[in-house]
Amino acid sequence: MEPVTSRSNGPGSYAPLPLKQAEVTDKRLLRGARTRKIVLRQAVDVASLDGLGSVSFGRLALDTGLSKAGIQALFKTKEILQLAAVEFARGLFIDAVIRPAKSAPHGTERLRALLDHWTVYAETPLFAGGCFRAANLAEFDSRPGPVRDALFRDQQEWREVIAAELFCAVNAGEIAELDVELAVFQIDALLCAANTAHQAGDADAVGKARRIIEGLLVAPR
Repeated sequence: MEPVTSRSNGPGSYAPLPLKQAEVTDKRLLRGARTRKIVLRQAVDVASLDGLGSVSFGRLALDTGLSKAGIQALFKTKEILQLAAVEFARGLFIDAVIRPAKSAPHGTERLRALLDHWTVYAETPLFAGGCFRAANLAEFDSRPGPVRDALFRDQQEWREVIAAELFCAVNAGEIAELDVELAVFQIDALLCAANTAHQAGDADAVGKARRIIEGLLVAPR
């Protein structure tokens, strides 16, 4: 199909103005998306090191070399920026830990795959300060509002992923009956503690957590 054009300079002369305008708009959208990604990538690293409270337009402008006004035009308020950072970190976590484990069968195999990918996520690490969630939950646990809600919703989703695989393992007879809710709480707490210890210099922290978790996955007698 021929592009829609507007007639100018007499019969037979067509200037593809709408197409040009669309191209300009698309380029602006792409530029805005790239800028947004650069800003959020830096924001999650700052938040993993110093907490979401340290994420500000001024600091991100200084860190990225972008203009403070340009960043503020994208996110409007600090809270919107913080919420966007939580969502961006969530997406990176899903890509690094949850999605790669989906190739493993449900139950203990997938749970161990999740733990394997979480280990890489924490030890590599994906974020400059280690686990994004562990670094920020404590900062907002007593501060009601959208940011705290987003962080705890993210944590709950992660716990539900673990719970689903534990239920599958129990139902398939791969592990002995256990209190799944309690086990999920223990696993999540262990991983958060392992992240903190690893960041503090304990090179075997994640390995210790894995050994404790393996103790929960006892085969039926």
